[in-house]
Amino acid sequence: MERQVFSYSVVRTGSLDDVGLVSTEIKKKLEELGVERNIVRRVSIICFEAEMNLSLYAERGGNIFVAVEPDKVDIYVEDDGPGIEDLEKAMQPGYSTAPLWVHELGFGAGMGLPNIEKNSDVFEITSELGKGTKIHSAVFRNKDAA
Repeated sequence: MERQVFSYSVVRTGSLDDVGLVSTEIKKKLEELGVERNIVRRVSIICFEAEMNLSLYAERGGNIFVAVEPDKVDIYVEDDGPGIEDLEKAMQPGYSTAPLWVHELGFGAGMGLPNIEKNSDVFEITSELGKGTKIHSAVFRNKDAA
């Protein structure tokens, strides 16, 4: 299999009505490419959590890039949103800055970034206030690749 790269834009709409559309599209693409079911599940979780964060926090949304290779799937998430004020806190399970209306819908439990990290074999995040956030996540397709 040659390297396959896909790009998806997530637009912030002020609601959560469309959250999940991009991650569902990514899941379908991975299944079409014959990516292993357990890898598809992990990448789908990573992409959903990233999509949720882009929809909630990045003023103009952001982008998710997925690169499928024989040994791994790389996910890159970029936005030019407000940045994360306290990255250490944001990585703690249960820490949330989600607005009340998000909590009332049953979301915003503070598990987004921890879930991305948990489902990643490689997890890198950088964030700068006023400039945005970048995440690189990789999921290895076989144990030899780790």
